[in-house]
Amino acid sequence: MNAPSDHTPDRPADPARTGSPGLSSPSGLGSRPGSGPGSRPVYAERWWVPASWWAFAAVMVASLWFAAEHAMGAPGHVVGALAAALCGAGLGYLGSTRVLVDDAGLSVGKAQAPLATTGSVLALTTGQARALRGPAADATARMFLRPYISRGVRVEITDPTDPTPYWYVASRHPERLAAAMERAREAPPFTG
Repeated sequence: MNAPSDHTPDRPADPARTGSPGLSSPSGLGSRPGSGPGSRPVYAERWWVPASWWAFAAVMVASLWFAAEHAMGAPGHVVGALAAALCGAGLGYLGSTRVLVDDAGLSVGKAQAPLATTGSVLALTTGQARALRGPAADATARMFLRPYISRGVRVEITDPTDPTPYWYVASRHPERLAAAMERAREAPPFTG
């Protein structure tokens, strides 16, 4: 399910790839960081779609709606409404992914990396991020990308059973994300 070339961040992590049966809160109630009473969020970021994308989609839908209504009459309104719903749902889904760091680990969408399986975390400049997304990328790395986020972090994966060398995680605030990973690693376990 999560082949090394799979670049979709919203699929569940395969336990064999993360080296863990899944992240749980200390009480065992949740399978995601932040889902149980024992989790303590250190950092959270949502990959919101920029307003310019919404504006562009609105102009395109309005153009389609206008053309469909003039070409087909009343059925054109159905085409326009359907286009508006699809664009809204698509952009909403694209912007729904959440990056979360807590005392259990890092999660991006549904993918998870326990802190015990992560090594160094490097906040990348725009140039470094561009290189790591392109010519310097490792084909077996997990890439969590959004085209409208130009920076990110490189999180080393140290699990010997996981062939993934690192995760590239897009972030609007890579320095904060890297610092949060270090704080979460150094923090004493939360006991509730």
